[in-house]
Order: sequence, then C-alpha cells, then structure tokens
Amino acid sequence: MEKALFLPFMQIQTGHHHVADALIEEIESCRNDMSCDKVDILSYSYGRMEKVISSAYLNWIKYFPDLYDWLYRLAAYKKAPIHNRRYLYEAMFIHFFKRLTNQQDVRILFCTHALPSNIASVLKLQNKLPSVTVNVYTDFFVNDVWGIEGIDYHFAPTLTVKNYLTEKGVRPEAIYVTGIPTGHEFQIREGYTESKKAIIKVLVTGGSLGVGSLRNMLPALKSDKIHYYVLCGKNDTFYRELLQKRPASVTPIPYITNKTEMNRMYDQVDAVLTKPGGVTISECLLKRKPVFLYNPLPGQERINVEQMKRLGTAIPVDTDNNLDVQLLHFFMDKNRKKVYEENVEAYHHNLDHRQMSDLLEDMLNKKH
Repeated sequence: MEKALFLPFMQIQTGHHHVADALIEEIESCRNDMSCDKVDILSYSYGRMEKVISSAYLNWIKYFPDLYDWLYRLAAYKKAPIHNRRYLYEAMFIHFFKRLTNQQDVRILFCTHALPSNIASVLKLQNKLPSVTVNVYTDFFVNDVWGIEGIDYHFAPTLTVKNYLTEKGVRPEAIYVTGIPTGHEFQIREGYTESKKAIIKVLVTGGSLGVGSLRNMLPALKSDKIHYYVLCGKNDTFYRELLQKRPASVTPIPYITNKTEMNRMYDQVDAVLTKPGGVTISECLLKRKPVFLYNPLPGQERINVEQMKRLGTAIPVDTDNNLDVQLLHFFMDKNRKKVYEENVEAYHHNLDHRQMSDLLEDMLNKKH
C-alpha cells in the first residue's frame, strides 16, 4: 500500500492541521490503496520541547503583537528571491526529516506548513527525497519560508498566488488552484441568495485564538435588525457566561463537533463575522457567504486581510466603530453587494473543481 504523509508544524490546531485533516479525509474516501499519516515534525524531532515552543509562540502573539507582526514581515514576507535557504532550520530538522521519510517510504508528501516545505525543497534539489512533494498553502499568500524550487506541485488558494508562483519559475501545469482545502462536507453553493427576512442572521466566530477579542466586542452588538449566533468553541465558561447575561440579539452556540454540522450552520445564516484565518475564510467563500473580518492577529492574519481587500472577497470591519451599522450598510447597499458577489464569483471561476482522486492521479502519473 502506498503512503501519503502530511506535515504540519506544532501541535496547535490551526489551519495547518485542519487542511491536512481535510485532505486525509478526501484521500481515504477515494483511495483504498493509499494510507495516510500526519506528523508534526517539531514534536517528532524534539518531543516535549514542542509544548514549550508552542506556548512561547502564543504568548509572543498575545503580549507583543506588533513586534511579532514586524518581525514576521521582516523575516518571512519581504518578497525574497527564490533561493531562500534557512540554514538554522536545516541544521535543526533535516536529519529528522530524512529519517521520517525514509522510515515511512512515502509516495506523496503534503506540506501544510512553510518550514517542512523548506526542508523538502532542499532535499529535492539534492536528489535525496524521492517522494512526490506538494505544497498546500493555508493562507492567501506565500511567505518566504516556503520551499518552491524542487517542489513538484502546489495547491494554490487563488489565481493571484498561482501568478506569484509562476513568476518564481514554477510551471503553470504544476499549480492547482484548489482554494484552501476545507473538506467535502462544505458543499459549494451555486449562487448567492439574498436574505428576504426582516432579521439578518450573522454567524460570529473567534477562531482558535480569538475568544478574548470576541468577548470584548459582544456588548456592542445590539441591533434589532441583526441576530448574532456566536460560536464559543471549546470555551465552556464563555458559553455559560453568554447564556446568563447575553443581549437579546445574541444566541451562543456550544462547540460544534463536526464539519457536517458546521456546514448546516453556514446554511442557516446570511453572513459570517470572523477572525481572518485562511481556513474559515475559505469555508465562507465556498458557501458564498459574505464574510466580515475583525481584529486580525499579527502576521499571517493581517496579511490575509490585505489580500482579501485586494480581491474584494471579504469586508474588514472596525471594532472601534458600530459593527451593526457597518454590517447593515453592506446589506442595504445593492451596488456594493453586487460588486462583492461578482468578486466571489470570479474566485470560484478560477478554482479547479476536480475531485481529490483526479488530482492524485494527475500528480502521481505525470512525469517530472
């Protein structure tokens, strides 16, 4: 049986893991001759040190957000030339990476994080990694840590990213504009349907790291024309708090256990107010739900907002001003809404809608 290996980074359940899990589900549903495994290369290499590093990372974002954003852009988003060797990463991980891929006898390798992709690129250029390698980008841009040279295929989130990769020398036929993979449970809506109801229903999510800013934002949500359904995630304290003293315009939603249930939730609302994580935005675009972005975390999320503004496929909101007014303005402005819908339609038009089974056949059978 052939092996597909997925490489996120760190154990934090962010987009790198969600995308890997979605692809694993897709492959296991269409191929009974391929087994899948997911390995965090940091835990694999350094064991318990992963928890220390993950904790430091989260605290850095929490307590020094602007410093993190500045350093992220300086180190990983300065549009460096394609030869972007990271010798410290190589020294730390290349031995473990080779051991892992040799032990697993990997037929196809999916990198859902930039760091393992960088190591894979180095090994591919040295002819020391025989596996078919695929970059799966989990944000709406490509940072400079991603390995590009030597990587066989790329799952690009947008046509803009495909064009960026071709400028870097990647063959166009090696790039699949898949969007950020979300899983088959999220069914594509064939067209946008305007709400005919007196009350606009808005789903609110804080993302995996955003409950603090969400809690601060809720007291201002008081419109009698909008009802907010707030996803509380695994934060039971937050959920109980909302049940006890929520405003009339807010309904708290406990932890949603699976993607099918989440898909139904999307179908019941008219728009989504969310942190700008790549996976959540991709789900909203797939469902053609107007998506409003608030309080981006430093680094990746702030750049996601910039990219979405350029594409016109999401609407940033200012939490220091009246959110009800900002959302209502969008729904009442027919011209603005029409332009938005056209932008989302253009995004869908550029996607490769083939099944994962077809993409796998394409990648595994092509000669490089």
